[in-house]
Amino acid sequence: MVLGSSMKPIQTFTVAPKVPEELKPLEEMAYNIWWAWNHEAVDLWRRLDNAEWEATNHNPAMMLGSVKQERLREVVEDDGFMAHMARVYKSFKDYLNDVTWYEKSYGKAESPRVAYFSAEFGLTESIPIYSGGLGVLAGDHLKSASDLGIPLVGVGLLYRNGYFRQYLNVDGWQQEKYPSNDFYNLPIKIVKDKKGEPLAIDLYFPGRVVKANVWSLDVGRVKLVLLDTDNPANSAADQQITAGLYGGDLETRIQQEIVLGIGGLRALHALDYHPVVYHMNEGHSAFLALERIRVAMQRHNLSFYEALEETRTSNIFTTHTPVPAGIDVFYRELMEKYFTEYCKSVGISFDEFLRLGWDDNTPKGAGFSMAVLAFNLSSYANGVSKLHGRVSRNMWSKLWPGLPEHEIPITSITNGVHLPSWISRDLATLFDRYLGPRWMKECTNGTTWKRLGEIPAEELWRTHERRRERLVAFARARLKQQLQSKGAPRSEIDIASEVLNPEALTIGFARRFATYKRATLILKNKERLIKLLTNKERPVQIIIAGKAHPRDDPGKEFIKEIVHFSKDERVRRNIVFIEDYDLVVARYLVQGADVWLNTPRRPLEASGTSGMKAAINGALNFSVLDGWWDEAYDPNVGWAIGEGEEYTDHAYQDQVEANALMDHLEKEIVPLFYNRGSDGLPREWIDMMKSSISKLGSYFNTNRMVRDYTEQFYVPAGKHYNELKKDDHLRARKIAVWKKKVQDEWPKLRIERIETQGLGQITVGDEIEVTVKLELGNLSEEDVIVQAYVGRVETGEEIKDGKPILLTPVKGERGMFKGKILCKYSGKIGYAVRVMPHHPDLNPIHSRLILWS
Repeated sequence: MVLGSSMKPIQTFTVAPKVPEELKPLEEMAYNIWWAWNHEAVDLWRRLDNAEWEATNHNPAMMLGSVKQERLREVVEDDGFMAHMARVYKSFKDYLNDVTWYEKSYGKAESPRVAYFSAEFGLTESIPIYSGGLGVLAGDHLKSASDLGIPLVGVGLLYRNGYFRQYLNVDGWQQEKYPSNDFYNLPIKIVKDKKGEPLAIDLYFPGRVVKANVWSLDVGRVKLVLLDTDNPANSAADQQITAGLYGGDLETRIQQEIVLGIGGLRALHALDYHPVVYHMNEGHSAFLALERIRVAMQRHNLSFYEALEETRTSNIFTTHTPVPAGIDVFYRELMEKYFTEYCKSVGISFDEFLRLGWDDNTPKGAGFSMAVLAFNLSSYANGVSKLHGRVSRNMWSKLWPGLPEHEIPITSITNGVHLPSWISRDLATLFDRYLGPRWMKECTNGTTWKRLGEIPAEELWRTHERRRERLVAFARARLKQQLQSKGAPRSEIDIASEVLNPEALTIGFARRFATYKRATLILKNKERLIKLLTNKERPVQIIIAGKAHPRDDPGKEFIKEIVHFSKDERVRRNIVFIEDYDLVVARYLVQGADVWLNTPRRPLEASGTSGMKAAINGALNFSVLDGWWDEAYDPNVGWAIGEGEEYTDHAYQDQVEANALMDHLEKEIVPLFYNRGSDGLPREWIDMMKSSISKLGSYFNTNRMVRDYTEQFYVPAGKHYNELKKDDHLRARKIAVWKKKVQDEWPKLRIERIETQGLGQITVGDEIEVTVKLELGNLSEEDVIVQAYVGRVETGEEIKDGKPILLTPVKGERGMFKGKILCKYSGKIGYAVRVMPHHPDLNPIHSRLILWS
């Protein structure tokens, strides 16, 4: 043997846990992560073996293989355990067989109708294939889809190393480690083909075929299909394509996104899943739209543009990125390398292909933008909060030249959180007692939440205090572990047992350490902060967690600054940084904090969901008016830093908002928390907790969010797609022919004259008549829509927030259109005339063609 050489197995095999027949329900439940949002199920796993539950990072599939056989035989004889298991198993089966909201609303669907693609899914800590908010949102989306019975299948990647684990060196500088995921000990299963062999799908990369394994994960009623390239038939380099989430160089990124988008669609078809609606959670999966076109051409004998029109109808794109720099952009050479063969297979030139996603003006230079591709090949697009919808319309206005910004077809569906996954067991039990056992199912019903007023103040407060105590205990234990791992002296480790005060006002701050989130804003006034933290009558403490991207040195500097501050002898018992932020840390923080602090630089926070998780647990939000908080804030549920201002001088902004932050803490938040009655209760604070839980919990949850997606996007998109497929795809074929005609004829279109009658002394309620004569060329009156665009005329002589008034064709007079404008309000009013293409199957705005007077 050569020292240092690797040992390759000559044969591999999978060993299954040996579970007694009486405990088979445990095995069934271990492979459906419904348990992750059922408190009694989690208690059952803890009861089986709490030490193994913690050692396996809350992974019941691994637990069943590691728990001693004697323990398994022991619990079979334990009547209490068996009764507990029977109870949980019945709940599990009842959940799977219950009649759902979707079934009641739209009927039973036998197979998935919606495919939800995402580069990451944060479902539970034992399946680490997520990095942060995008993945946790995707995980919560699947859970609520399951609760509501949406016939949905998720598609993602199974990363060998997942996202990095964080630890800090003695100087507070972030370090990363990448432990390998053992797929065969995760609650997932390899998919087998009809011959009983592991299923693998083929992807055609330059000069080779790459095979992707297919795995399946049950999320309640919903399946999540996951792909990885760690297949022995692949080269060593190709096996590493799915090694890490957001790892590698630009070429690794395009390879991953091909596996996700194209490979994901092929995997669905190999499983005999044929959804009609495809939802892209960010642009990482946008290549799926190209594969849909290719498959439609192949199956239905359509041309490229016929297939494009048909499939685009049921593509949905959710953008989460408020800045252009966050968009994946690939250079021409890379696209040519990976998509030349695609162009040949679908019969279009490479330049035609590039136009589907080309962007001449990105922070990374001209290139193929995944967001532009997604916008161009989708009929529905949205931001993830109302403010982010406005930001996105401005950011992507260049894709709709000539269209007023407020009409750009990017709407918004505000994010939410999956309440059962994030609410503490203590608080959920209290709600069961006072709101009724169905409150989780009826979480979007405002009437349900009104019963919060019936909860006695002392019960709500004592419940919250228990969670704060557990947060403090958890933080102390984690701090001790951190210090021990660094070889800290015993005296320093002992102090860790004394940090924090279970009764002090506790501020939580936990998120990705991107610089725009300004984690160090609270340190701008250090002396004021020290005085606030160390007040003996009204102490305050801060618990902070979060990771910086491995290549984000400025973000790492923020962590280092906080860690150095926390070592100041004056405050070391009042401020703690918890390493390796994950779902476990997040749950303790959002369930135990009194105040949830958020300090992004507006408008760079697309939504944010950590504050929603804290709110449902009774924490009061204290945030810049950005993302979701911009629409959620009112003075009865929390506090706002600033009034929504946006600055060009960031240094000045930081100082203004840092001062405002400290003013609120000193003058409002801390006094309110410590304003106690004779019974020791902060009754005004408790009233705000009730208002916050009621108002925010009833709306900012993923059940409401997924229902919005279903009603606004999934159902109409599926209906429209099925309509276009009828009669051998006749309507799709006609659309493609019509579009070609309009594009060829549009340059010839002219507005010959505009006439206005009824001008003079005009008062509110009067009407003016507008007549427009067009030179249509070879177009007909039915091919266009003519509108008077009416609104107030403000500074710069521009129409502000105009509204379109339809002008109708004049019978017998070719190219003549007429209509009336009702003068609804006083002031300086103006109108312009615009012409857009019109087709009964298309929104005229989506044509991107517009002619103004």
